Amino acid sequence: MSLPANATILAFDFGTRRIGVAVGNTILRTAQPLATLSITRDDAHALTAIRQLVEQWQPELLVVGLPVHADGTPHAMTRRARRFARDLENEFARPVRLVDERYTTAAAAASLRESRAGRAGRAVRDELAAQAILQAFLDEPDEQRDP
Repeated sequence: MSLPANATILAFDFGTRRIGVAVGNTILRTAQPLATLSITRDDAHALTAIRQLVEQWQPELLVVGLPVHADGTPHAMTRRARRFARDLENEFARPVRLVDERYTTAAAAASLRESRAGRAGRAVRDELAAQAILQAFLDEPDEQRDP
């Protein structure tokens, strides 16, 4: 799938307690943190919040971080992230691209520690991880970005 020259993209750092969200576009090729969504036992709340973001930003593509072990092998969260990606694709009728997210949450946490954000930084850690996931996607050469 080829993206339009000015495509908006939403990215998600999926977690069991929170989902970080970032937004970017293909003109500037930069990602910005957008929101952190809390997950409750009822995922309908998160889906409603995602629906509002999709309606507001009208993305052409959704990107989901794919967690794997350091050696690239899958684990339990890998399956859950893949299911989340399938659910997004089915719910919003938009293509979804999975992007290796190794170390993005750790990098976001390290960045927050360096800025001395402390406990307040936890609220944006997942947004920064989503930003790193989206930036990795945007930094790929166009010919490799075929969702």
